[in-house]
Amino acid sequence: MKLLVQIPCLNEEKTLAEVIHDIPRTIPGVDEVKVLVIDDGSTDRTVATAYEAGADYVVSRPRTEGLAKAFSLGIATCLDLGADVIVNTDGDHQYRGEDIPRLIAPILEGRADIAIGNRQVARIPHFSPLKRRLQVIGSRVVSGLAHVSLPDVTSGFRAYSRDGALRLNVFSRFSYTLETIFLAGSQRIPIAHVPIVVNKPLRPSRLFSSIRGYLKKATGTILRIYTLYEPLKTFFYVGSVLALIGVLGVGRFLYFYAIGQGGGHVQSLVLSGVFLTIAFQVWMLGILADLISINRRLSEEILYRVRRGAGVPVTNGSGRLAPRPRAVAGKPASDALAQAARSGRP
Repeated sequence: MKLLVQIPCLNEEKTLAEVIHDIPRTIPGVDEVKVLVIDDGSTDRTVATAYEAGADYVVSRPRTEGLAKAFSLGIATCLDLGADVIVNTDGDHQYRGEDIPRLIAPILEGRADIAIGNRQVARIPHFSPLKRRLQVIGSRVVSGLAHVSLPDVTSGFRAYSRDGALRLNVFSRFSYTLETIFLAGSQRIPIAHVPIVVNKPLRPSRLFSSIRGYLKKATGTILRIYTLYEPLKTFFYVGSVLALIGVLGVGRFLYFYAIGQGGGHVQSLVLSGVFLTIAFQVWMLGILADLISINRRLSEEILYRVRRGAGVPVTNGSGRLAPRPRAVAGKPASDALAQAARSGRP
């Protein structure tokens, strides 16, 4: 049983060492624990710090492509390295390494393929009351839309079985947290949540600069992902709203016609006809989108079977993987490999 802990990083030299030191290297039920750092185009000593702190592998990107891309590259690399269980944690030391054994317990017991750390956001003291409330409401909304039951949908502290990781496909550039939940709900992947405790923040979040900015990005991401996985329902709801407006317009015209004043309200009837026509077209687009989504689901199943059975690398060549280096005469091993990783010569 091989466990890989992946840590997506962007300029985390100040906190990364604490994260790696906090990861337990001996866990009951696990034979081997390795640490993988995904360097998303850092410009500081993140790579060197990773090796100095004891990371076993580092994958480096030449430029920054965002958290979702870094997460996907990490999952693919862990699969290439033969991981049976994958844990994702943040490089800002928000999550505690001592919670990893409890996080992976549902996977080791076979109860789930995905386990998410529940930060119990309503009790986090360094969250403002507004942020706590929004987190709770957001989790309920996403859980309802994705047909799962999760109290903390934005937690990045997650564990995946190999089978669960093979099914992951992330298209979003903002964050992987919401999209993977919709995917799990769509594919009926067993998912569990485990209560955890978070550390005090060591730096402000880099995903968003304000609650307003986060809400804007999160709302757009939710709408896009819901449309991707539930196209028929999405277009049906939109078409129904347009149809309701059209029906109300027709009702208004019939009312005035019944009282003998219909002659001056023909415009309402024409406008209602336009709304009803558009509603019908939207419904037809929903049917077409649903048929296309069937092909997407078939493609996902084919990709999963290829990944599972072919035994071929699943990384896309967008990062450089290098193992932990040995010391080189006259130069620290970490600095030597950091330079090699950035130059593309692991």
